[in-house]
Amino acid sequence: MKNVLLFLLLISVNSYAVENAVENAEDKTELSLITVEGEIIEGISGSEVKTADLAEALSKKSASISLVRRSGIANDIILRGQKKDNINILIDGAKVYGACPNRMDPPTSHILTNNIESVEITEGPYDVENFGTLSGSVLVITKKPATGFNADLMLNIGSWNYLKTAASLSGGTDRIRALISVSSESSDQYEDGDGNNFAEHIENFSATTMARYKPEYENRKAYEKQSVMAKLYFDVTDNQQLKMSYTANRSDDVLYPSSKMDALYDDSDIINIDYSVSDLGRFSSLLDFSYYDSVVKHPMSTFYRLSSGPDSANERVSYLESSIRGFKLKNVFDISPDSQMTLGIDSSNRNWDGTYEGSGMSAGITGIKSIDDVDTDNNALFLRLDKNLGDMSFEIGARYDDTDIKPGAGMLPANDYTAFSAYGLGNWKLNPEISLFAGLGQSHRVPDARELYFRAAMGPNGMLIGNPNLDQVTNDELDFGFDYSLDNLHVKTRLFYSWLSDFIVYNDSKSMQRFENADASIYGFSVSGYWRLGENLNLDYGLAYQRGKKDRPLAGQSDTDLPEIPPIKLNLALRWNYTDKGTAWAELTAADSWTDYDADNGEQLLDSWAIFNLKAEHQLTKRISILVGVDNLFDETYAVSNTYKDLTLLLDGTGEVILMNEPGRYFYLNTSFSF
Repeated sequence: MKNVLLFLLLISVNSYAVENAVENAEDKTELSLITVEGEIIEGISGSEVKTADLAEALSKKSASISLVRRSGIANDIILRGQKKDNINILIDGAKVYGACPNRMDPPTSHILTNNIESVEITEGPYDVENFGTLSGSVLVITKKPATGFNADLMLNIGSWNYLKTAASLSGGTDRIRALISVSSESSDQYEDGDGNNFAEHIENFSATTMARYKPEYENRKAYEKQSVMAKLYFDVTDNQQLKMSYTANRSDDVLYPSSKMDALYDDSDIINIDYSVSDLGRFSSLLDFSYYDSVVKHPMSTFYRLSSGPDSANERVSYLESSIRGFKLKNVFDISPDSQMTLGIDSSNRNWDGTYEGSGMSAGITGIKSIDDVDTDNNALFLRLDKNLGDMSFEIGARYDDTDIKPGAGMLPANDYTAFSAYGLGNWKLNPEISLFAGLGQSHRVPDARELYFRAAMGPNGMLIGNPNLDQVTNDELDFGFDYSLDNLHVKTRLFYSWLSDFIVYNDSKSMQRFENADASIYGFSVSGYWRLGENLNLDYGLAYQRGKKDRPLAGQSDTDLPEIPPIKLNLALRWNYTDKGTAWAELTAADSWTDYDADNGEQLLDSWAIFNLKAEHQLTKRISILVGVDNLFDETYAVSNTYKDLTLLLDGTGEVILMNEPGRYFYLNTSFSF
């Protein structure tokens, strides 16, 4: 009965996603938009977003995205039952890879919400322009410089001494424009619904673990974060444009209570350069060259934990650095008035390096390489054809990849991979109310350096957890859906089935080389849309469900459930425009219990949950707006992230893995000033 009630609740909830954005796009000109495979969701950068964490914002806005909670900031996402390198995350076309093998610094943590213009999410293998899009891509587009003079100031405060300040300046002429944006954010440790902060959560989990925080650090801040983004756009001629941008993120002393270590700092630098020329002739309506360079530095340490000993004499540190630089050259031209071809070259070099260091009793790990200076070189050719035929439109794409992965001076072997990816998409508008969508595609992604070569700090040379013999993953996927629209009702449905060959999974039954290939499948559906209940009242809804299975159990195991497959999730939002200057929301987000999980590899039963959020925004003057809100109104204690052991999480004396609870009741006040 509980599941039936939850299912009905879920069907009613996720209307917040689409209609909210469509309506607000008409009502307000300042809102940012998120596009999720045709679904438009309200703003990422607006004052209605309470924190700078992109992962948390996306999970609140889309039922298809689930949050992986790692801390108060720097969280990860799951899209359609996929995460990590199985989804491709880009910032203005630049690839950004976190340095931490324990996912403390995922790509979503290296851009702040206040700098974002839009987020486009492609579900499925329908992207040939970018390396490694296996099951979906997330393209983050940041704000652009504008002409004239524009300035925005923002001040956000909230529970647990949350404080965020941000400012941006933009201006220029039609020929040259510039933008600079700065922000600072900090927060104490949040408390869950039971009133426990990070330190108390660990204490309640295990009163004897040496991963507890030292008494002098039990109440320290959860994180501090600063960011700067600068852009310059220059119209060289009427048909040539140069775009340059630089983003710097500096996070300090980020606490990760479900892990054994915390981040001393997490720094990233992202450079983008793009040069485009239009109208070159019959065979080039647009020629575009883009270059990016991103670097992430991330040292983890036991400094704040009891395990580091008195005066941190036995501190352990894991220093890691990840960088990637690449370029893309593509040419777009018209084959006919209703057909367009895109041809391109894509190339990148990714480097990942990590070393353990220690003092006192931990000194024996000094110099052990966790990831030994691994280079991943990729070169690719791609093409895409777009064609319109009246009420029908088609898109066909293909890509050929050649990838070499080479570790440093150690004895582990190098790996070479080649792959051909392709897809076809079609849309057919049957009548003004109904349109159909179908897609079929195949894509690939190579193993990363952690999956191939990672070593734990054990023994004189470390214990090999990675598996140098891994094959690349192949995804064959079929998608189908329809859109149905009436005057006051919109329904969008998507169904998918994904056959995964040589999927990379973690086998906790093995002592070494724990990553291995396994065939598996994931299938599911999503329903989203809106219902206009009146002139000023709208209900937005979204529902997503997926299931995943391995074809057979891993060696030494019996469970065939695929890990990290969230249960059915519902988002609902009722929005009321109470005046032409004010809007109020009542939101519901809920999920079923996590009953299908990979128990052999550390996952566990999670209870179902439902939380209510309230907020209201009012335009006080032409330049000043204010928003007040409360999340988790009834102070529920719940967890959304399971405990798959491919992450190193805390264990108690019985081998049980710690769960990371979500924040309890949270009050916030956001103000913005524009001129």
